[in-house]
Amino acid sequence: MRLCVVGTGYVGLVTGACLADVGCSVVCVDANSVKIDRLRSNHLPFFEPGLVEIVERTALRGRLSFTSELGPAIEGAEAIFLAVGTPPLSDGSADLGQVEAVALAIGQNLQEYTVIVVKSTVPVGTAARVRAIVESELDRRGVSIEFDVASNPEFLKEGTAVLDFLKPERIVVGTDSERSKDVLARIYRPFVLNNHPLIFMDTQSAEVTKYAANVMLATRISMMNLLAEVCEAYDADIGAVRLGVGSDSRIGSKFLYPGIGYGGSCFPKDVRALAALGDAKGIPMDLLKAVDDVNRRQKSLAVAKLRKAIPNLKGKTVAVWGLSYKPNTDDVREAPALDIIRTLHAEGVHVRAYDPAAAEQALLYLGDIFKFADDPYDALHGADALILATEWPEFRNPDIAEMSKRMTGRVVIDGRNVLDAKLLRENGFRYYGIGLKSSLEDSR
Repeated sequence: MRLCVVGTGYVGLVTGACLADVGCSVVCVDANSVKIDRLRSNHLPFFEPGLVEIVERTALRGRLSFTSELGPAIEGAEAIFLAVGTPPLSDGSADLGQVEAVALAIGQNLQEYTVIVVKSTVPVGTAARVRAIVESELDRRGVSIEFDVASNPEFLKEGTAVLDFLKPERIVVGTDSERSKDVLARIYRPFVLNNHPLIFMDTQSAEVTKYAANVMLATRISMMNLLAEVCEAYDADIGAVRLGVGSDSRIGSKFLYPGIGYGGSCFPKDVRALAALGDAKGIPMDLLKAVDDVNRRQKSLAVAKLRKAIPNLKGKTVAVWGLSYKPNTDDVREAPALDIIRTLHAEGVHVRAYDPAAAEQALLYLGDIFKFADDPYDALHGADALILATEWPEFRNPDIAEMSKRMTGRVVIDGRNVLDAKLLRENGFRYYGIGLKSSLEDSR
């Protein structure tokens, strides 16, 4: 099958590469010609485990190519996937400017039947909006060409996106057209051979499903962070509570880990976007606004705990382990570490940070307000305190003796509850976690 993917960001590039990997001929389109040139040289714009190997392999075999010209790219394509950005506007709603621009260009260049597949995260009604734009352009051209528009939300997790695409828990498609169902069923056949479900529904329901999934998960995280606060107030242990709650089959154990807040490109944006959709229809969205408020507050927790341990921070040196919002990605969008570093810098603190993948991205967002270290222990040199902000595997079992040798102070703020609190305390460190009993926290 010949396919076109418009947008070479996170979703678009993973989609194009994985579809090419199962035998499709895929052309990826991006208006940024510099980005296209780099992709042709196998220089990916972001870090994602396993993706560079697929891009190199499929490009070498002629099944994956890149261009900045939409017209030639959609010639003969059975489906055109829209995977462009939908950044939030000031009121939290999604900016559809890029989606509408691509729809306009498709209408100007479409020559034969194709399925336009909206993969970007978009408000309810966007598929209908895309159809109207394309139809308007076809009318302006004075041509009659059949096409369908389908909604196909993505459920990729950064750090495991390739596996998520190749072995999906489910594939959701919104369309009322039998012809488009047939096209999409053929596209996704390689991915459902092992009984992964392909779920068809109407387009509006598919558009809601994407928001619903992310908002449900974000709500669980904020709920656990609230419970962690309760645990600290009443000398309970959130780890024990998590095990007790997670063993209930109605609840399950996933996304029940407390911490210093979620980040990334999806959860914050989608919570606010769904709240904006509800507001637009007069539906009270107090719950979602509370989820967002809890998460905003949580991002200040690490510095609050640090102030408790070291009341006068000015002139101190603090090490930060982790810059990305989660492990196995270089994505720092709305990452708690960035808020932490900005706050510390504003209070006159010298920050030394380390992350195995996200240094370049963090520097783009933060500039020179922190010093990037070559390795985790280099970041600890002369540090009065350590804040663990991202639970990269290499931080989970550190060399305690090396920490003691490098650090001037002995304060550890564990923003993800992954360090061995007992061992650190036995070696003279003052350990602060999230939602732990006083026996696991510094009691001074």
